[in-house]
Amino acid sequence: MATSTAPGITRLAIVGAGGMARHHLKSIVKMRNVLEITAICEPSGDNYEKAAEIFEEAGLPVPPCEPDFEKFVKKHRKNFDAAFVITPHNQHVSQASALLAAKKDVLLEKPMVLNTKEARALMAAQKASGCLLDVAFNGSHSPAIRKSVDMLRAGELGKILSVAAAVWQNWQSNTTGTWRQVPKISGGGFLFDTGAHLLNTVSDLVGEGFSRVSAIMDNCGSAVDIQSVIAAQTKSGIKISMNATGNACFINSDIKVICEKGLLVTGIWGERLLLQREGETELKPVELPASLGVVESFLKVRRGEMPNPCPPEIGLRMIQLWDAARKSAKNGGVMVDLK
Repeated sequence: MATSTAPGITRLAIVGAGGMARHHLKSIVKMRNVLEITAICEPSGDNYEKAAEIFEEAGLPVPPCEPDFEKFVKKHRKNFDAAFVITPHNQHVSQASALLAAKKDVLLEKPMVLNTKEARALMAAQKASGCLLDVAFNGSHSPAIRKSVDMLRAGELGKILSVAAAVWQNWQSNTTGTWRQVPKISGGGFLFDTGAHLLNTVSDLVGEGFSRVSAIMDNCGSAVDIQSVIAAQTKSGIKISMNATGNACFINSDIKVICEKGLLVTGIWGERLLLQREGETELKPVELPASLGVVESFLKVRRGEMPNPCPPEIGLRMIQLWDAARKSAKNGGVMVDLK
């Protein structure tokens, strides 16, 4: 991994300064004791100006911007240790691979890549580089999901029998006219955008690959999927149902993990954790530490203070699930067998 010139400070580059990047920046600028943003890559002058305002309001110098990604890497590679890639989905594999080849640790906005082929290519690039690749899924980075995974792997609740998960949002109306509804850029619709958290968190919780997947998707008049239902089975036989509704009137999520000796209830972002053990009559909240967020978690992983909560292996399982669901939906919901 690359190291910082100043002890305890990571020099971070931001690749992409759109709406989601600026959402992250509002928190990042408060982390000046451990983090310094030294460069930005953003082709849109308007996006860069809006990002600059966040630095100015925080009393920080505005980092320089290079609009062209290839020039950015060549020009600024000596000035940063790690990069946070927050760009449209179709740019992830090329940009993350280039940064890894430049020996930079990478925090990569979700979803990791567009398909299984890209996932394997990126994993090969990460292995060759020896650098860190961490996918910025809120769920995997949350204390609720990490606690759930620890309990499930330890067998505290016995074998996982089934998982029922859902997410709903007014996504269709909120993203109309944006790149998120352009298939060549986004790679999919609601199930692959907000719903990517659903696919990833379920993949993280079950901790194994999928053997069979069936899906029905409805575009509801859009160019991309808006409503989806998935029935799946993991390699060990865990039965899973997932529902993604992108034309609801508000946003929320729910995941129920039904086990031999208890029930876990959480959300796709790890926004809560409730537990009911065998013999108990009701769900009870589980006490958890405060969430660090994806950036602070990434920094702790870089410093060797915690394991990577969302390595590319989880991203591969998630994208294999997505590819199978898309293939099934294109064929009328036929069951797809995964090797």
